[in-house]
Amino acid sequence: MTHKIHDIGVAKHIGSYSDAIEVGPGTRWLFTSGTPGLAEDGSVPDGIEAQTRLMWGHILKTLERAGMTTADLVKVTTTLTHAGDIPLYAKIRKEILGDVKPAFMLQVVDQLVWPSLRVEVEIVAAKA
Repeated sequence: MTHKIHDIGVAKHIGSYSDAIEVGPGTRWLFTSGTPGLAEDGSVPDGIEAQTRLMWGHILKTLERAGMTTADLVKVTTTLTHAGDIPLYAKIRKEILGDVKPAFMLQVVDQLVWPSLRVEVEIVAAKA
């Protein structure tokens, strides 16, 4: 792995992520746009669980197409529209990422681009 974790002890009190990650030289980078829980036909599933699972499915497919895995994640930025969705989102995220602990940012906003969307993620991944 080309990543070096620099934990300062803050993240461990909040969740399963790292305070900071350093990426070495000679690394390929992958940046995604915000990826919502939106089906390929343009429909939006009901509920945070369905949207979160669909959204992470899109992220996993994107990583695979780039020849990467979740182990290559260095930063995950999540946007939710309901603070009450945080526990379920975190549970699903942990299920998908396992022991992978990228740097992580979660924010709650009033609305995403479509009012029916409840979650969106953008990632940064790096691989030598």
